Amino acid sequence: MNRKLILTILGFGLFFMGHTQNEECEKDFNYLVNKIKNDYPGYHDKVTKKTEKELSELELKLKKKIAENPDSCGKYLDEYTSWFKDDHLIVRGIRANKHIGSGSTQKPVQIIIPLTNDSITALSKKNKTLEGIWVSFRGSIAVKKMPGENKYYGIVIHYQGYEPNQVIYEFNSQDGHQFSMRSYSVYNNFKPVNGTASLFLEDKILEIHEDTRFIRQSSSTVYDHALLSSYLAQFPNGVNTYPLATYLDDSTYYLRIPSFMDNETETLIKIHWKEIMARPNLIIDIRNNGGGQDEYYQLLSALIYTNPYESKGVEWYASEGNIHNFEEALKTGELKHGEEGIKWTNELITAMKKNVGGFVVHPMMGSDVIVKEDTVYPYPKRIGIIINEGNGSSAEQFILEARESKKVVLFGNRNTAGVLDYSNRVNEDFPSGKYEFYWPMTRSRRLPEHPIDNIGIAPDVLIPFPETKQLYNRLDDWVYFVKEYLEFIAP
Repeated sequence: MNRKLILTILGFGLFFMGHTQNEECEKDFNYLVNKIKNDYPGYHDKVTKKTEKELSELELKLKKKIAENPDSCGKYLDEYTSWFKDDHLIVRGIRANKHIGSGSTQKPVQIIIPLTNDSITALSKKNKTLEGIWVSFRGSIAVKKMPGENKYYGIVIHYQGYEPNQVIYEFNSQDGHQFSMRSYSVYNNFKPVNGTASLFLEDKILEIHEDTRFIRQSSSTVYDHALLSSYLAQFPNGVNTYPLATYLDDSTYYLRIPSFMDNETETLIKIHWKEIMARPNLIIDIRNNGGGQDEYYQLLSALIYTNPYESKGVEWYASEGNIHNFEEALKTGELKHGEEGIKWTNELITAMKKNVGGFVVHPMMGSDVIVKEDTVYPYPKRIGIIINEGNGSSAEQFILEARESKKVVLFGNRNTAGVLDYSNRVNEDFPSGKYEFYWPMTRSRRLPEHPIDNIGIAPDVLIPFPETKQLYNRLDDWVYFVKEYLEFIAP
């Protein structure tokens, strides 16, 4: 075969690859346009006679860009969803190995190293160097050095967002206590990112610099919790990431609630219930709490309740695609709460099928609800909630409910994120299998009179101090400002 022929074949291969990418991205883009148009509950609120021309022009512009640069597909998908200004409407890349067949030459990002009970037991006895069992607020990992390698692997035992036996970290020793490392973050679609880690406190603490921290697991969960919660990072990550409960003085108790993703809030309140109820003032710090699920702040809401109030519920968009999504969840057994969850889903599907293309209120939930608790607690009498622009979704729903209490004052210096009007998000793979599309299925019944999206919730009292970039010492001047404010209010 001569050189000219080789170049001709190579050129055809590159053409074919580019052509395939173009077709693939075009299919993904058309899927996205149709999915939003058909299944997004905010579509007709946002695509009006005034805006439909603008959106149509954007579609044409992006189709042209895709034809010219199909390898930038994800960028154009993001650009389209961004037009709707809804942070619940998201395109995410799928980790590289999810759809790789056995004949693929693409190197998968995810690495699996099986852990046996014996290996976990052996590692749990390690108390020096990097090897051992390590615990953080999100779960636990085993750090193990593989035979014949000068490398340590951080392997998931159980960790939020990861599968068991998945490698989340790779460490290479630099001086015995500091390590160059590579992480595979769920927040970065499992793409490898380089960083640094260090051991501190006689090898009891493992810090992933400017990210998170682990403590070496001991025989006492109480000891582990105390160490994890009290340790001050040497290389902090710049955000409010760990829960905290402490008294400031005889008058004021302080709770830091960084997330509503799990029952950590309920656990924290139950443990410190007597201390909270013994003081007239309570500070609830939810800075950078991006939400989670409403069910995880119910005890907190009951604690601060003073009077009945109307809670605007949601209505479900009864599109064919959303109905299909629920039917598939029933088939695959993805529903939570067992038989109750199955009944809840079947009743919603029945209601949606009676009003395809419209909105329905769930038959088991009714429309707007009057919230009325059995108890109004005498203490705390005054409650300050510290908010910021990092609050969204369920955190904003909590704030809406909390400000109905006569005890509550909201403190901050900016509005919250404004991500609440369209909620109850689900996801589905794009045709190419390279991306996932996340979209909400419900619309708040506050609309159109009282929107939150892209507006947020304003604080009642502006804190005069600049924002704290990192809570180096757990409590900052924001906390003490709120403390003094609450304690100065007349009983």
